[in-house]
Amino acid sequence: MNKGLIYPPRLKKDDKVLITSPSGKIDKHLIKGLKTRLIKWGLDPILGKNAISKSGSYAGTIKQRLNDLQFGLDNDNIKAIFCSRGGYGSIHLIEHLNLSKFEENPKWLIGYSDITVLHSFLFRKGFASIHAPMARHFTVEPEDDASLTFLQKQLEGNPTHYTIKTHPYNHKGKASGILIGGNFSVLQGLRSTPLDIQAKGSILYIEDINENPYAIERMLYNLKLSGVLEDLSGLIIGQFTVSPEDKDISQKVYEYIRDLLKPYKYPICYNFPIGHLTNNYPIINGAFAELEVNRGSVELKFG
Repeated sequence: MNKGLIYPPRLKKDDKVLITSPSGKIDKHLIKGLKTRLIKWGLDPILGKNAISKSGSYAGTIKQRLNDLQFGLDNDNIKAIFCSRGGYGSIHLIEHLNLSKFEENPKWLIGYSDITVLHSFLFRKGFASIHAPMARHFTVEPEDDASLTFLQKQLEGNPTHYTIKTHPYNHKGKASGILIGGNFSVLQGLRSTPLDIQAKGSILYIEDINENPYAIERMLYNLKLSGVLEDLSGLIIGQFTVSPEDKDISQKVYEYIRDLLKPYKYPICYNFPIGHLTNNYPIINGAFAELEVNRGSVELKFG
């Protein structure tokens, strides 16, 4: 465990949790699917007042989205906040959020993609959160879906660790550090801000959607030239997809960035199951972890 980070309490049966939409607008059917699954988990989901609102491409105006999220952060009866989807829009809320009540009663915030902004914000304020699937995944994937099973275990306070197959481009080795990261484009947009990547002693994890391989390479060059890659303890490279076909272009991305990453001697894992695909394993953002990349497998253990 990262001793300097605050971990919210584990979830218990009948805990109230909030469903909110801080970014893009969401289909009611997907909200219903998320709510149904959370009830099956023994939780008591509450729908944010504006969770299915619409304002252009957003799930309501900035004020509506802010009010819902702030309600979840402030309310002592809410034990976790489930973000319904990404898209774009979380950045609108950052300057207006007040964590004074949240600091007295922290709770888990769950989501990925554009929700990376909120993970970065909470990490910089000293709190853990979970980079994990959202409403669509909860609705369309089966009961025994591995990603959701892992998420439920983490929320209930059970230790999890992942063992995955190796990839020919991997860099073997063992490292420990603080897990930080998320959607690569969103992280790039936070560069040179107070929410910038804290590289020293960290294991960075990245994934993306709708970005050409050369764009991913360009973002990595930014990290190289600014010294971020040099300071990392490890690097986890997730999945890359193209929408709306949802075509997996991960291997092409890996080919673009392979030579750029060759000089680094710390463990690097390609093809990790995070991203806009079925296998989107939950990552506790800010957690202390051990990454071990061997010839035959990769292990990620949360401290």
